[in-house]
Amino acid sequence: MELRQLEYFIAICEEMHFSRASEKLFTTQSNLSQQIKFLEKELGVPLFDRMGKRITLTDAGKVLLEQSNHVFSHIKYARDAIAEMKNIQGGTLTIGVLPGDADLLFNALLVEFHRTYPKLSLSVIETTEVTEQVIKGNIDIGVTTSSVHDDRIVQIPLFNEEFSLAVPVESSFANKRTVQLKDLQYMETVMFPSNHQCRKLVDKFCTELGFHLHPKIETTTISSLINMVQQGIGVSVLPKLLLENLDNKDIKIIKLTNPTPSQNICIVYRTEKYLGFAARAFIDTLNTYIETAINHAEVINDHTS
Repeated sequence: MELRQLEYFIAICEEMHFSRASEKLFTTQSNLSQQIKFLEKELGVPLFDRMGKRITLTDAGKVLLEQSNHVFSHIKYARDAIAEMKNIQGGTLTIGVLPGDADLLFNALLVEFHRTYPKLSLSVIETTEVTEQVIKGNIDIGVTTSSVHDDRIVQIPLFNEEFSLAVPVESSFANKRTVQLKDLQYMETVMFPSNHQCRKLVDKFCTELGFHLHPKIETTTISSLINMVQQGIGVSVLPKLLLENLDNKDIKIIKLTNPTPSQNICIVYRTEKYLGFAARAFIDTLNTYIETAINHAEVINDHTS
């Protein structure tokens, strides 16, 4: 069994068509078919069911595909590790974040990271399927909400993100220290759209209490939400850490209770992925950034309490 044969086999599995796979591999269809026949003869089992022009994987083919992906994943790990030895502080990194988190969390962080590691190239991609994209190998590491246990990924806890109520300082609610979440149903609100991760979380908690939000305005832009709260158009439910670090004097932050909406934020990457210098540096910088933001928020709270 040769690596070239496994490459051919994977290409056919991706295309499910011998002709398209041969074009992709820049080889002839007859050579491709011959290599697969050699592979099937060596293994003693058919890898594909052939039904006219259509092909499907046999059970043996499915096993070989899974293991072949593992083989090439380990090869890539070795290549990445060796390549890093040649250029210890260079490299590229693709980071996946939930929609809106680039605004909520990453703007200042990316600037700081670039200044510290100017040789590294970063790409930040917003997606609602951070974990899935990490598993597929489309992104190197992701920052997302904690998910169910999966042997294919490693999860590194970052922090527990609480959500608070943002109201204008002149609001009748501004003198309150806490507001019960159920009271939100009687307020005029401005919120993220219903498909935004933050909004999904808030909606989940509201639904459990038996009501639904009907915002006056919805927008994906955090600056717009903050501005509308300042203008008294409506209140909003936003991440507490974000609000505290904005330190906006025109907005009062009120704790939501019974219950307090929250979610665990973590870093995810593939179990067998080699974490190069770029990834390790980013994870360290992100942890420090979060710790600094939490400490800054505590200082602000001490001064205002």
